[in-house]
Amino acid sequence: MSIDSEKMREIKQRLSVAPKYDPNATPVCDIQEIQKLLPHRPPFLMVDRIIEMDSDSIVGIKNIGVNEGFFRGHFPSEPVMPGVLQIEAMAQVGGILVLKNVDEPEKYSTYFARVQNFRFRRKVVPGDVVVFKLVITEPLNHALVSMSGKAWVGDSVVCEGDMVAQVIKNKE
Repeated sequence: MSIDSEKMREIKQRLSVAPKYDPNATPVCDIQEIQKLLPHRPPFLMVDRIIEMDSDSIVGIKNIGVNEGFFRGHFPSEPVMPGVLQIEAMAQVGGILVLKNVDEPEKYSTYFARVQNFRFRRKVVPGDVVVFKLVITEPLNHALVSMSGKAWVGDSVVCEGDMVAQVIKNKE
């Protein structure tokens, strides 16, 4: 099933402006709630808080500290967050949205089914606060859900792309 051009225009419009992040505002989901939804733990937990969420979109935050483990081996003299970890962080934010829309979310996990059209626009370095926004492009159907997303540092897009997630019930 493909998205019609009108819906794609609407999604692009929703992703065209960087969400505003107020660090003093109460998050929609704090780290404790995120850890109840996602099985990931440091160093692979890549989202610190969720600041906005509705039925088909979500905004999440990742604070990039110099002590992130990947900086020790990824250009140590000029630390850069690997692109694949930016995609993983975006996927984790999207996974929270998907899991918030299923009954008994603790019984499910989300996994990559496809990643496509990713572009990296700017380096992500220690001290950056990355704001991820994802919009569902095709709702959950036959255990698959499609999303488009962008990530910003300030008003600059750092990466963007599309992904498909598979939602699988955990083994008891």
